[in-house]
Amino acid sequence: MTTIGVNRNTQPHRTGTRHPAKTADPSRSANSTPQLAFPFPTGWGGARPNAGHKAGPRQTVPHRSRPQHREWQPVHVTLRARISQLRSQFIFPTVRLALTRATRHNGTRFRVVHFSVQSNHLHLVVEASDRSALSSGMSGLAIRVARYVNDLLSRQGRFWAERWHGRALKTPREVRNAIVYVLANARKHARRTLPAGIDPCSSAIWFDGWSEVRAESGVPPPFFERPRWRNHSNEVPTSADFAPRTWLCRTGWRRHGLISLGEMPLH
Repeated sequence: MTTIGVNRNTQPHRTGTRHPAKTADPSRSANSTPQLAFPFPTGWGGARPNAGHKAGPRQTVPHRSRPQHREWQPVHVTLRARISQLRSQFIFPTVRLALTRATRHNGTRFRVVHFSVQSNHLHLVVEASDRSALSSGMSGLAIRVARYVNDLLSRQGRFWAERWHGRALKTPREVRNAIVYVLANARKHARRTLPAGIDPCSSAIWFDGWSEVRAESGVPPPFFERPRWRNHSNEVPTSADFAPRTWLCRTGWRRHGLISLGEMPLH
């Protein structure tokens, strides 16, 4: 039997084919795309302009262990909030109530002696029996203020912007400067010159160290601006709530003179 071989390359092209045959490229598949070449610089790493975390407007309080605290040393404390209406007539009475209750809660171990409420931060002078009392007292105070104000505003979330900052006051001059800084802090932030008087959003009305006002007269010092707030609670604080117990806050600072109603903070 004879077999006839067929040469497929010599077969005539069939009619009716829609797509003509394409020349296949064995080096790539039908669906692949050509690879583009990118030039790479030699070496790697090194400094880049504008790289890294951008520094904010101010540095926050680092998370470090608190230093040892001595009972006879008052502490100047700063607390910064995430909201900026603390001095408003609606919020300030609630903040003052929280500070008063924090002092009354355990006044023998921790107490607020002086305070001033600014738009987005608080300045305090506090006394504590030891480091544990200072830490727990400030923690309870911060939680109380945040809870009261958040409940008032129907707000949720973090209230304080950072940890509280504290500086121990060791000399009579340091205590006097801190008292002026706290009670007259509104003058530092004011956009205009304020007349002689006390800040209505502070504990200055219970302070007995003004040079123009005698404590025994019973006449309160004048405010530099009219209070715009009203008491939302029957728990009105008194001078006994913020009475100091350390020698530096009671008597020592007076060695450098009484404080004037128009005195400005040093820094």
